[in-house]
Amino acid sequence: MKAMILAAGRGERMRPLTDSTPKPLLRVAGRPLIEHHIAALREAGFRDLVINHAWLGEQIVAQLGDGSRLGVRIAYSAEPEGALETGGGIRQALPLLDGDAFLVVNGDIWTDFPYARLKQAPRGLAHLVLVDNPPHHPGGDFSLAHGRVSDGGGQALTFSGIGVYRPELFASHAPGRFALAPLLRAAMRDGQLSGEHYRGGWTDVGTPQRLEALERQLGARAHG
Repeated sequence: MKAMILAAGRGERMRPLTDSTPKPLLRVAGRPLIEHHIAALREAGFRDLVINHAWLGEQIVAQLGDGSRLGVRIAYSAEPEGALETGGGIRQALPLLDGDAFLVVNGDIWTDFPYARLKQAPRGLAHLVLVDNPPHHPGGDFSLAHGRVSDGGGQALTFSGIGVYRPELFASHAPGRFALAPLLRAAMRDGQLSGEHYRGGWTDVGTPQRLEALERQLGARAHG
């Protein structure tokens, strides 16, 4: 199974940090955020990665190269200015993902989630990892009951930005710029979306303040 890291966003909420540096290259605990993902994926047995990029994407390519320095193989999916949103970005990258189920990780999160347990294809069209709602997103996104994800019927949890998808979820949609959420909701209505609740470490690194808090948290771990 291949893994894709989403790295094409502009990072508006992270400005001015992202005016000259793409968000995945912002450093935390001594290395770029995206390299934390690559190391965790490699340790879980993922060797072939796809990374999309748009804003300042040449910096991402220059930093990571072909991945050999980090023990992986990287293929890049370059997107036009303004990017293609999550759904469109994944749809464009399908030819690089070999037609099988694949793992996707948002490049602007930090987590200690054990990716190895996601190395099997989902029974339906997708499998999502949900987490407890952070303070900045108290309403959550989706409900989870008996391993199935839905839009209601229980306490809402937050989508972590980690999921396993079958290409069929995207292949029927025309190429271009589109969001992921409508595809997920359609799969929910058809009973094709499974999920799990992860209670370990997870941070949406969406603002400079959260980046600073994560730096403090990881620093405390290192010295604890």
